[in-house]
Amino acid sequence: MASLDPNELEILQVLWEHGAMKPAEIQARLSRPVKNSALRWQLGLMVESKQLARRKVGKAFYYEARVPRLSAFQKLTRRLAEIFTGGSAAALIGQLIESQEDLSEEDVRALRRIAARKVNNKNA
Repeated sequence: MASLDPNELEILQVLWEHGAMKPAEIQARLSRPVKNSALRWQLGLMVESKQLARRKVGKAFYYEARVPRLSAFQKLTRRLAEIFTGGSAAALIGQLIESQEDLSEEDVRALRRIAARKVNNKNA
């Protein structure tokens, strides 16, 4: 999977959340105005790069994500770790936590549960 730009990520997010859709349906859910022709061009590129699948139903084309959400997330977080922390996931998590103004007690408990689960899975 090639790098995902913000426009591609937004299209994928819409399709992950709502399933297969026609271009006009995707267009209505985007956060910014996009001309129909520009969206169709972007969708075509994403089909070519295997990020999306396209199928025809009657006269309409429906698009759906071929890239799993988790796969895209893992790729993006690895890239962020490479850029900001020399590839260290732990350092990236630390920087994310440090960059937050406040963490609630519940946030801290949730982070502890995640860390404990990772340790337990590794030891299992």
